Amino acid sequence: MTPAPRWITDTEPGHSEWYIERFREMAANGQDLFGEARFIDAMVGRGSRILDAGCGPGRVGGYLHTVGHDVTGVDVDPKLIGAAEEDYPGPDWQVGDLADLDLRDADGSRTGFDAIVCAGNVLAFVAPNTEAVVLQRLSDHLRPDGFVAVGFHTAKLAVETFDAALAETDLSLDLRLSTWDVRPWHDDADFAVSILRRA
Repeated sequence: MTPAPRWITDTEPGHSEWYIERFREMAANGQDLFGEARFIDAMVGRGSRILDAGCGPGRVGGYLHTVGHDVTGVDVDPKLIGAAEEDYPGPDWQVGDLADLDLRDADGSRTGFDAIVCAGNVLAFVAPNTEAVVLQRLSDHLRPDGFVAVGFHTAKLAVETFDAALAETDLSLDLRLSTWDVRPWHDDADFAVSILRRA
């Protein structure tokens, strides 16, 4: 049995509602919420199939849908999925645990994606010691030339921990940056953006 995700076990009551309202307020104030999505959009062709893994209230997948991509978003928190459906209609928003991810097309075959994005510290919130399981589940949903983009604060998840989990999968590191706006990686960076492809 898969352990309960940290998102449920490690947050206070009302956290989901606070998180939803935080981003709605930021949007209302005109703040840019879509840098990660523009990064992904620049890496794929028009009309790509994209998975927003750990989508939260939908800001990344919502933007990618508006620029013409076929987007599926998955998050373990039904309140966040409800907010995504309300604020960013169009993508296929689904409640699900990434450690159990098994998306299927209408013919029963596993859904394949051109790109999978994990923004917003997603890998820092999965259950302890399931990072490799989650990464492998994502890899299982990649098309042959696809990639996974994972971003997280290094204070929340050590790069060494991430890399150790990565080594247990069939993915390998293709590129690492220190920000979503394409600044070079350096060892004392407080953020990591890792582009992963099948080894």
